[in-house]
Amino acid sequence: MSQFKALVVSENAEKQYVRTITQRNIEDLPAGEVLIKVHYSTLNYKDALSSIGNKGVTRNYPHTPGIDASGVVVESTDANFSVGQEVLVTSYDLGMNTSGALAEYIRVPAKWVIALPAGLSLAEAMILGTAGFTAGLCIDALLKYGVSPEKGKVIVTGSTGGVGILSVAILAKLGFEVVAVTGKPEAAELLQRLGATEIVSRESLNDTSGRPMLKSIYAGAVDTVGGNILATILKSLHYGGAVAACGLVASPDLPTSVFPFILRGNALLGIDSAECPMSKRLEIWQHLASDWKLDNLNLISHEIGLEEVPAKLDLMLQGKALGKSLVKIID
Repeated sequence: MSQFKALVVSENAEKQYVRTITQRNIEDLPAGEVLIKVHYSTLNYKDALSSIGNKGVTRNYPHTPGIDASGVVVESTDANFSVGQEVLVTSYDLGMNTSGALAEYIRVPAKWVIALPAGLSLAEAMILGTAGFTAGLCIDALLKYGVSPEKGKVIVTGSTGGVGILSVAILAKLGFEVVAVTGKPEAAELLQRLGATEIVSRESLNDTSGRPMLKSIYAGAVDTVGGNILATILKSLHYGGAVAACGLVASPDLPTSVFPFILRGNALLGIDSAECPMSKRLEIWQHLASDWKLDNLNLISHEIGLEEVPAKLDLMLQGKALGKSLVKIID
């Protein structure tokens, strides 16, 4: 097969970015040791930004977004991967400036590829995707810092987004009392079914008092939003608490002081999933496939076809998406 179906984003004569499902040639894919037939992908906010011409994500167009892929090896010049092997690829440059997984085929460097962990199906791996991997990194950082269920509540911001909703579910599975922060009251029932014991509004986490410290409430946090909400949480931690920070949906700024750190011994743990070393990737994916494996993934995902992706990306850009969109590429 020399041609395959893909979502392609192009810039037209009016400087607008348009999305079409079209045929591409395999020989036009970038260089790499592993050619993968994509069975599933999943939608991320970076895909939405790439689809509207955001040059901070994707520099050159036409382009196929899709930062997550699971599928089967078709060709490999690397001894670590064989034809027919089930694999997954998340982050690195896939879908950003390298042709992405909203397509039937990708070709990538072997160092980006992970053998599908035992215990996960190709579909389950993509319900998790970069969001689940990032949630896993956050939780791993909190656990290794010493945050544990007996030390008190943990709070998760952006709890209806991909990282947030999976963090809620995994933390609940591990026995934590989880507080979920959301601006979507209609999502409360779902978050409770996933294990959240308390739902709070974004407004309640936006302290504007100017006080350098607040009453200690939380043992730890997963923060996906940044800005003043992150600052408020830092001021509200128990002694020895920590926040794993992985996002900036609200703001990249952090209007706080050193007091949470020098008076309560708190920590701000930075989380990066894009360039995370492979040894750590394998560790986290093993947890996600075994002791952290969720049995309620069906609650947070819905399957769509490639043709439905443009409309879902629009919902993400409007802040109306809930849960994970699992994109079935191969019928």
